[in-house]
Amino acid sequence: MNKDQVKGQAKNIAGIVQEATGKLVDSKSQEIKGVKLQVEGQVQKGYGDAKEYAKDARQAVKHAVKSHA
Repeated sequence: MNKDQVKGQAKNIAGIVQEATGKLVDSKSQEIKGVKLQVEGQVQKGYGDAKEYAKDARQAVKHAVKSHA
């Protein structure tokens, strides 16, 4: 797990809380900010997931090359 995955998930959770709070106090602007934060978090987590996948693939290629050399 990398920092983008962790930070993205944290933003997503914070956005869920902010959206729910906005609904509770009937504040559309807070709801929208919460949804925006969720989207940002999901994008950042997706970026982190892609980085992790690329790292794993790179390690698999290195291992395959070493085992066939």
